[in-house]
Amino acid sequence: MDIIRRFYNLYISEDKDLTVRLRPILGFTPARLSLFKTAFYHKSMTNETPGKATNERLEYLGDAILSTIVAEYLFKKYPNKDEGFLTKMRSKIVKRQTLNEIADNMGLDVILSEYSMGKMSSSMLGNALEALVGAIYIEFGYERTKNYVIRNILMKYLDIAELETRDDNHKSQLLEWCQKNGKEVGFITLAKFKLDKRDCFKVAVVIDGQEVSTSEDFNKKSAEQAAASKAMEKLNIQYTVTS
Repeated sequence: MDIIRRFYNLYISEDKDLTVRLRPILGFTPARLSLFKTAFYHKSMTNETPGKATNERLEYLGDAILSTIVAEYLFKKYPNKDEGFLTKMRSKIVKRQTLNEIADNMGLDVILSEYSMGKMSSSMLGNALEALVGAIYIEFGYERTKNYVIRNILMKYLDIAELETRDDNHKSQLLEWCQKNGKEVGFITLAKFKLDKRDCFKVAVVIDGQEVSTSEDFNKKSAEQAAASKAMEKLNIQYTVTS
């Protein structure tokens, strides 16, 4: 039955163009094409078609599956590393910024742009990647999803060795620097407003009562990280990772 579905989706379905675009990314023709289409259907589209399912449920599922796969992968790759190291490495891989970059390199932005309204934020890319993992899990189960994630995501788009020495948590770095130098630092939400029908946050970094930098993003944590990065650059704070 799945063979017939895949043939139909590739040659007959009204969404066959989506199938053609998905094949190079997935390495296979999906049988449940509507499921994979939903993986790219952002909630901003509900204004056009109220009641239609968005990718949020698949994103929830994919997030859990991806975290489990990465945890297992790291556990086997680093048999002599402790829990703290493994936790930090997993966090670096599944964090929003990393997933956004991977999704962009995979070319998910081209597909996502057709199923979203207004300006596309970088966080939408990572969300779509998680939803895609969720769809693959429903299509094939855990083992084949694990193989796909390891071969087509972790090994293809990540430099694991480079990640070991990378620390791009700018907020944490800035907090540590301020603590060492006896300075008071705060992250203040200056505004929450609508942009392209989505919530957007403007965040400021305030050090010793002085506003040092600001940044805006659809995700509050991302806005804080960006503002912290700007503050570190402005204050010429150099951060070196120690092994």
